[in-house]
Amino acid sequence: MKTVEQQVSNVIELDSKYVMRTYARMPVVFVRGEGCFLYDADGKEYLDFVAGIAVNGLGHCHPKVVSAICEQAPRLMHTSNLYYTPQQPKLAELLTQISSMDKAFFCNSGAEANEAAIKLVRKAAKKSGNPNKIEIVTAQQSFHGRTMGAVSATAQPKYQEPFEPLVPGFKAVPYNDVESLQATVNENTCAVLLEPVQGESGVHPARREFLTAARELCDKYDAALILDEVQTGLGRTGKMFGFEHYGVLPDVMTLAKTLGGGFPIGCCLARGKWAEVFEPGDHACTFGGSPLACAAALAAVDEIKNGGWVENAERVGAYFRNRLSTLPGIREVRGLGLMIAVEFEEPKAKSVTARALEKGLIVNSIGEYVLRLVPPLTISVELVDRALAVLCECL
Repeated sequence: MKTVEQQVSNVIELDSKYVMRTYARMPVVFVRGEGCFLYDADGKEYLDFVAGIAVNGLGHCHPKVVSAICEQAPRLMHTSNLYYTPQQPKLAELLTQISSMDKAFFCNSGAEANEAAIKLVRKAAKKSGNPNKIEIVTAQQSFHGRTMGAVSATAQPKYQEPFEPLVPGFKAVPYNDVESLQATVNENTCAVLLEPVQGESGVHPARREFLTAARELCDKYDAALILDEVQTGLGRTGKMFGFEHYGVLPDVMTLAKTLGGGFPIGCCLARGKWAEVFEPGDHACTFGGSPLACAAALAAVDEIKNGGWVENAERVGAYFRNRLSTLPGIREVRGLGLMIAVEFEEPKAKSVTARALEKGLIVNSIGEYVLRLVPPLTISVELVDRALAVLCECL
């Protein structure tokens, strides 16, 4: 019988030998999750303030999501999108009703959702009769995914340079710089693609005037405003969608992460004429909108919508940000709802992350100065206090 240490060592050895080295993994092997907690192979409990990078919005293995998966799995897990299934249009109806969008396209991830959005607006531009209307304006330090289209939209050289040449037609402006945006968007712009809160680069919320200007420019030049709500959508910011903080309605919106309650699913939503662009053969996804994925998402979205978790994210997030600002050595606390960043005065984020893991708290470092905190929407004030106590020890 192998000891726990031997089992853990075996997992890490197998991973090192057979899995491509695309992740810098932390030295822990998780085997179980429940609510806001994860458990390693030794049974040690960890309070999870990363939540799969905002995926487990309802915590780990939420009973309603698990029940929906268990009920659907023995009936039908997958069939081609050449045929109808009951779950996909039900989920599309629910998402369009809560988002003010009109139609949905389903896929497996945020990158795929953004890829669909990019193709959609490019085709719409072709139909406009202007062959030069192909440019998509994004923001510096954005993150939209790792497919070739999505990484071309992701204006961070560290993600782009190894894979050049990129997909042409993308221009990037400084985030929240209205003048640069106004100087860049023109008659050749087919879309402006922005995150309401930039997540991967350190949780930077948009300014109202920036998103307002984007909306006005898109209206002026008949371009689509695409909002990437892969991380901000479905309660994370204390509103159902990030755009609700700004009074700006997008033409196209992308979702993933929290959408499936931990199960992989992505979605591209569109309204008005943008919802009518795709025709059979234009775009597809083999596994997109499977009965199993849609069953999980229906349960997750219903619980987020009716369980009070959006309001909880707003209330507990405000408490959390206020308490974090009192910690020593903090330069800035920023974010909306339960999408939070702590920026340190000194380069200690990675060391704090490692020490916190040892003490049973999971946080995410972005570089040397920033911690990203995206706990489940179900987190309580009591668990926030527990996390704060650990962070105080680590500091």
